[in-house]
Amino acid sequence: MTTSSLIAGIAAPLPLSNLDTDQIMPKQFLRIVDKAGLDRGLLYDLRFDAAGAPRAECVLNQPAYAGASILVAGPNFGCGSSREHAVWGLQQFGIRAVIAPSFGEIFFFNALNNGLLLVALPAPDVDALLQRVSNTASPRVEIDVLAGRVRTADGWAASFQLSARHRDMFAHGRDMVGATLAQLDAVARYEAAHWARHPWLKDTARRVRARLDAAG
Repeated sequence: MTTSSLIAGIAAPLPLSNLDTDQIMPKQFLRIVDKAGLDRGLLYDLRFDAAGAPRAECVLNQPAYAGASILVAGPNFGCGSSREHAVWGLQQFGIRAVIAPSFGEIFFFNALNNGLLLVALPAPDVDALLQRVSNTASPRVEIDVLAGRVRTADGWAASFQLSARHRDMFAHGRDMVGATLAQLDAVARYEAAHWARHPWLKDTARRVRARLDAAG
């Protein structure tokens, strides 16, 4: 993960409700042995027609939103199956954050744990933001992760909440493994206190194995 305490860029409006992970990353793009190339499958049926030609009406195919790094979406974004490929595909496409009224629960934690910022705002705030980014003259949005603020070029702003753990992960560019490694001292102290309270539990498996070997 990269440090992402401030995310700023073009925001593309995608006001679709219940956009599930099967639509975000269709099943035919899951037949891979690594993460490479998932950007091609992102929202494939929205971006392309049956012949594989780009749909002009899709916001991600429109020149004004080329290089978009933020999506402003409808409620329950990322519902459906738990496939992490949906998160990886968004990131490979260049999306660094999604703003919506609500998110599928599994998708929410998959995204944050992989470094894709999800910002939940009240529906009226999302509607106001959608109106602003739909104006192709100024579709830029800035997200301050540490301050919990979303801002637009015309001065509009809204606040959002993010857990202290996830805020720290974004601020320091840590994934779940990195966040755990940062707590190694605390883990060691807990372990030492645990064995001090329950010494008879330490190395139980090894001691049982040794007795069985000796008996055999």
